[in-house]
Amino acid sequence: MGGAARRHNPGSLWPVPEPFRSIYSHAVEVAAGSRLLFLSGQIGIASDGSLPPGFAAQCEQAMNNVEALLAAAGMTPADMAKVGYFLTRPEDQASLGEIRRRRWGSAEPPAVTTLVVAGLARPELLIEIEVAAAAP
Repeated sequence: MGGAARRHNPGSLWPVPEPFRSIYSHAVEVAAGSRLLFLSGQIGIASDGSLPPGFAAQCEQAMNNVEALLAAAGMTPADMAKVGYFLTRPEDQASLGEIRRRRWGSAEPPAVTTLVVAGLARPELLIEIEVAAAAP
């Protein structure tokens, strides 16, 4: 995020475990005057309207959609300040962690919330990703 944000992981809170240090910060402070971008929840639907089967494929496509929106604003995943993941099945959390580390792992990760919800807007959707990003 360059000069647009600063991460806070104070010693007065529980330490972030090693497997999560590249994908989670307790808090992210965005500097005044930064450009802010708020993405609507992105789902795994491709530009042709297709929805791939399975969690991993839907997650990858939702991330592709997030990256396309960031790029349209001249940003990258490194500019993400806050990410919210909404899953419909708790058993997909491990897969999400692996995909996040591979795609968006960083020395300066965003603040993150992951929720398991009863359902999304369509019953076949397995993940939705919300993002707030900041750049100088």
